Amino acid sequence: MTDPRYKFSLLSRKVLLGVTLGGALFFMSLGVILWGGFNTAMEATNTLGFCISCHEMEQNVYQEYKKTAHYKNSSGVRAICSDCHVPDPWVHKVVRKIQASRELVFKALGTIDTPEKFEQHRLEMAQRVWKTMKSTDSRECRNCHDFEAMELSEQRDVASERHQQAAKEGKTCIDCHKGIAHTLPEEFLEQEHERFERESVPCYDCHSDMPRPPADDGW
Repeated sequence: MTDPRYKFSLLSRKVLLGVTLGGALFFMSLGVILWGGFNTAMEATNTLGFCISCHEMEQNVYQEYKKTAHYKNSSGVRAICSDCHVPDPWVHKVVRKIQASRELVFKALGTIDTPEKFEQHRLEMAQRVWKTMKSTDSRECRNCHDFEAMELSEQRDVASERHQQAAKEGKTCIDCHKGIAHTLPEEFLEQEHERFERESVPCYDCHSDMPRPPADDGW
């Protein structure tokens, strides 16, 4: 005759095993749901619509961006805000989202809620972005652009020369391409013009639509 205590012990182990497996399955399912929800929400904040949902962005930088080749071009390829300002690697992306959360404070304070206020802070905001891009070797730019993939012979002479020089000197995209999608701050332009004059940099190095002067004409 089977000992009743053995039957009870066997039943207890089955119940315990069932509860353990059920609990594991529940928490796994919950984890998948939460993870999926988190990623979905994070990707939703990467859309162009989300980025320009506040009037500070829609009325200022978005209007500037719409006039550039990153918004509309012959190939039909568009780079939106997140392509340039949000890292693709997941860990860096989460860090950037956390950093961006502080912008809600400035939104509440109305720090740049008028065009005049925005212009007052344009240089400060631009320099912060430039510093970040410099520190990452223009990581987001390089998701699309690569020195090795460039057909330099098809570029304009000035662009081809500058890209070859930049590659040799180890420069990164943001060293030269500040203001590629947004208006440059007036203070920055003044500082750069003064530096160019001191260093005798030819005007046509930046203003590529200008005809080059004779070789013996100085500028």
